[in-house]
Amino acid sequence: MSAIIKKVLLEDQPMLTDVIYTPAGKAMTEAEFLAFSAQTDGKYEYINGLVFAMATPSTNHNRISGNFYGKFWTHLQGKPCEAMMADMMAKVAEDYFCPDVLVVCDHNRKAGITDSPIIVVEVLSPSTRYLDETEKLLKYINLPTLQEYVMVEQDVVSIKLLRKRNDWRIELYSIGTSVTFESIGLTLTVEEIYDRVDNDEISEHRLKQQRNTDT
Repeated sequence: MSAIIKKVLLEDQPMLTDVIYTPAGKAMTEAEFLAFSAQTDGKYEYINGLVFAMATPSTNHNRISGNFYGKFWTHLQGKPCEAMMADMMAKVAEDYFCPDVLVVCDHNRKAGITDSPIIVVEVLSPSTRYLDETEKLLKYINLPTLQEYVMVEQDVVSIKLLRKRNDWRIELYSIGTSVTFESIGLTLTVEEIYDRVDNDEISEHRLKQQRNTDT
């Protein structure tokens, strides 16, 4: 693989702002990507031969991811499945994604890579929304093991959950509702998922709750 890595932009997908890295301006092979990611700091995703540099997540992004991971990890202690964060890549056909949180139940995976998650959680941001809601979604739901795909907004309170048993139809959750992750038998309130998150909607909700407590 060439040592020269060029930065290019997807001109035909204006909603996508991620930088893509390719060797000498050409698409990488799967083997080249694995060698590249093993030798390079940072996190990258490999989609259709192109390599996407993962942007530094926001504080709210980290809080939401941490809330999922913490709740999943605690619930799954002593059980066959376990929660993982973005350092674990998900192999989907010939692509490699870095989900924000995932749950895996197999123990035969390669170091840092799994091809059999049962839950995938993606926290949406302007730079990743296009891929999370389109290409990644279509590829994830073709994974035989996947049972639930979750997309979470960080600037407003909104959760989209798609289940295999429901033919991948979208279920929407907002303040005052609870989300059941059927594949692991865990129910979380939306407020738990948005714990410590700072956006106008959840902040207003907390303020109302405090007023009700004070009266």
